[in-house]
Amino acid sequence: MTPSPVQRLYSSAPLLLCLAVLGWSGNFVVGRLVGGSVPPTQLAFLRWVGASLVIVPIAWRHVRVDAAELRRRWVSVLVLSVTGVAIFNSFVYHGLQTTTAVNGLLLQSVCPVLIVLITFAAHREVPHVAQLAGLVVSLVGVWLVVSRGQVWGGAGLAATVGDAWILAAVASYAVYTVALRTKPSVHPFTLLAVTFVLGALCIAPFAAAEWAGGRSMPTTAGAAAAVVYVALVPSIVSYFCFNRGVELAGGARAGQFIHLMPVFGAVLAFVFIGERLAWYHLVGAAVIACGIWLSGRQAESA
Repeated sequence: MTPSPVQRLYSSAPLLLCLAVLGWSGNFVVGRLVGGSVPPTQLAFLRWVGASLVIVPIAWRHVRVDAAELRRRWVSVLVLSVTGVAIFNSFVYHGLQTTTAVNGLLLQSVCPVLIVLITFAAHREVPHVAQLAGLVVSLVGVWLVVSRGQVWGGAGLAATVGDAWILAAVASYAVYTVALRTKPSVHPFTLLAVTFVLGALCIAPFAAAEWAGGRSMPTTAGAAAAVVYVALVPSIVSYFCFNRGVELAGGARAGQFIHLMPVFGAVLAFVFIGERLAWYHLVGAAVIACGIWLSGRQAESA
């Protein structure tokens, strides 16, 4: 029987990972747009509360079936909740208060490098030559985009406190990606629901402290739209696609797709806030795609 489009998508790591990264790229654009008016920790908290309200009713019957496995692997579940949900997203929104979306997206290119290093440290998995070559090629494509085609200098990006927040977030997500290898054997919806709820609980005290300190969510249509977007697309859709993509392709190869974030981010900025789409975005996208293809060559031929 011919598989349905949904079945084909669920079995295609590249498509799943591209969808995940596209959603996360939009998250950076939205985070930057509302960064001057929306408190970052409260945005992160409302993001996961909103996502939990959507996913928990869908996942509840699976959670009940998987309860024993969740208890058995509670350490892994907690690590995933803290690193990939609570820390990463809170730190990203803090960073986008004082750095640009382009800077934030550029710094995501560090994530695949950290994934390879953490994978080696945790599992003694030595990266193969094609993987390293693909990593280098992808980094060239990323730099072509963020340097605006001036590869040998001239477009320098000034470092800010926000960049430090983003780098810390990237390191946390690299740990999350590697930790997915030890995730409990549960239904995908179970993992999403439990990590979202635990992540929201971890953020709650810090969101309350932020509110008590005098910063509160504005009651505007823009703020509400931002919460709805980040609760649905980069949360439920992207995390589901990325978790499945890692399951199919492995953490190191999946991490290569994060290099697409500056390209996707540039396109989204062009569409939604009118920034110009230049030749270096298109060429950079092609170079990054070559790097991703190259990184998977050895795995495909094995």
